[in-house]
Amino acid sequence: MNYRRAGQFYGNTNDTLVLNGIILNDADYTHDHVDWHYHENAYFTFLLTGRVLDGNNKVTHECSAGSLLFQNWQEPHYNVGSKQYTRGFHVELKPSWFAYFDMPVNLVEGSIRITDPALITNMYNVFKEMKLHNGKSQLEIDALLVQLFGAFTKEKVLIKSQVPAWVKVIREVLHDSPDGWKLIELAKLANVHPVHLSRHFSKYFKVTLGDYIRTIKVQKALSLLPNKQLSLTEIAAECGFADQSHFIRSFKSCHQLTPLHYRKLFLK
Repeated sequence: MNYRRAGQFYGNTNDTLVLNGIILNDADYTHDHVDWHYHENAYFTFLLTGRVLDGNNKVTHECSAGSLLFQNWQEPHYNVGSKQYTRGFHVELKPSWFAYFDMPVNLVEGSIRITDPALITNMYNVFKEMKLHNGKSQLEIDALLVQLFGAFTKEKVLIKSQVPAWVKVIREVLHDSPDGWKLIELAKLANVHPVHLSRHFSKYFKVTLGDYIRTIKVQKALSLLPNKQLSLTEIAAECGFADQSHFIRSFKSCHQLTPLHYRKLFLK
């Protein structure tokens, strides 16, 4: 089985940033198929554009733009590419990074797909910090990753605990189509009272209903930004924003940059 040392990823590298205990890699995927392999260190794979299939002995992940996977270092896996142009962002974490923050290197085991929009926002911000690299990048990236691991492990505990059926229904409905809903319509679909849904939403989703929907719409916009054939006005309309100014305000609240500024990061 193939073994990838620190900093080694398949494809053509666009950019690499090496920090204390962290290696960040932005690469185009060029292989139709990558046979079984494993990596020296634990790492995140974050798809920026395109599609790829990632499989291991237990599960197969069909990934598209915005998909976030965590791979433990011992986890063997394989990849199958697509005909689409595909670009991925990798964040590799050495044992020294975990030790510095007093976290076990096996804090998260196996291959895990992360779907929480708040955690995906964190990874988009890690990508942003890499591209805006300055003397403060280590601090900002460390803070984002520690926050991500903390929230990620809490999410795993919540998943294992008793979660009401309506939570899964609401999550699937909003991810499939986040725009145009009324509270009473969502409550009817989930078979709960609107007051119950409103009162308990943040307990399971960690944000308000409005913020959750806004984050999903911004992330859809992020998956479209690399497509230079689409104007920002077209992206705003496609993602359900009322107008350009609403799009810009919502985007800046998540990423502290305008959509135009973030789009330029994909060109670096």
